[in-house]
Amino acid sequence: HVQLVESGGGLVQAGGSLRLSCAASGRTVSRLIMGWFRQAPGKEREFVAAINWSDDSTSYTDSVKGRFTISRENAENTVYLRMNSLKPEDTAVYYCAADPGFFIVTRATSWSYWGQGTQVTVSS
Repeated sequence: HVQLVESGGGLVQAGGSLRLSCAASGRTVSRLIMGWFRQAPGKEREFVAAINWSDDSTSYTDSVKGRFTISRENAENTVYLRMNSLKPEDTAVYYCAADPGFFIVTRATSWSYWGQGTQVTVSS
């Protein structure tokens, strides 16, 4: 059993920054691919970023490249998403996800474990 708990969401002005955290329990994240998705009202759940346990390689959706950074602290079973230069279009519920696979995939239904989500709201 894997439990994921997100934190760090909130309200921020455009151009500001937030750091989301995802604490994993039940098993170490050292052998889990970890990622972040987001979902805005009326939209499908969208892949944001992921990090692979095997080599710490990362993947980002084009709209956040250069602004968001995903990182992992294996000793603490925690994954972070640092979000800089936030834009109103980044507003969404952000979900932490995990999967015991070997390769990063962007389809949400391919991921095994999910957190409850944390709201990020970016105002103009």
